Amino acid sequence: MQPHVLVAEDEDALSELLRYNLKKEGFQVSMAADGEEAMMLVKERQPDVVLLDWMLPELSGIEVCRRLRSRHETRNLPIIMLTARGEEPDRIRGLDTGADDYIVKPFLMKELFARVRAVLRRIRPGLVEDIVTAGDITVDRVAHRVTCGGAEIHLGPTEFRLLDYLIQHPGRVFSREQLLDAIWGSDVYVETRTVDVHIGRLRKALNASADTNPIRTVRSAGYALNANRD
Repeated sequence: MQPHVLVAEDEDALSELLRYNLKKEGFQVSMAADGEEAMMLVKERQPDVVLLDWMLPELSGIEVCRRLRSRHETRNLPIIMLTARGEEPDRIRGLDTGADDYIVKPFLMKELFARVRAVLRRIRPGLVEDIVTAGDITVDRVAHRVTCGGAEIHLGPTEFRLLDYLIQHPGRVFSREQLLDAIWGSDVYVETRTVDVHIGRLRKALNASADTNPIRTVRSAGYALNANRD
């Protein structure tokens, strides 16, 4: 199951950067451009974690955090504040309002992902697994290490993201368009043929020491990862 992240950020460039990178890391992402929209989206579908900008229009991030903490159904919702306010009193105020963590802009995406997973691991451990296994294939997301049948497999970054996405849903068939959206993003133009190329590379790497094929092609439908290989 993919963790669902709500990003409440009014800066367009950062908002798009967060959306794109979070999706590449395997998260479902919803976007809000102001505090009122964030509250509405939480009510419609409660996320697993909220990335909340301090200085939101309509309703500030601090006020959104306060309101979420005051409601029974969202009082334990993981919240990470994003802000350019780096002074200690501001950090204390954010945490005192109920934020689980606090990240000062600018920040590295790797740090953000680590903080998100740390919060989820602490509050909702079932949603985040650092090591995922299907059949004889194991993906270690922290070490970016893949083993197949006990042997270490070396993958490029795109092939790693493809395998990480497929292994979250063993047996499920994904169309080329679904894989393009999940791995490259919906706003990036990439030909569907590109999926075939990277699937071919992934297959070659996984089959380097075996005759069986872990990735099944479903004609006119797409690709699926077989949890158990025959």
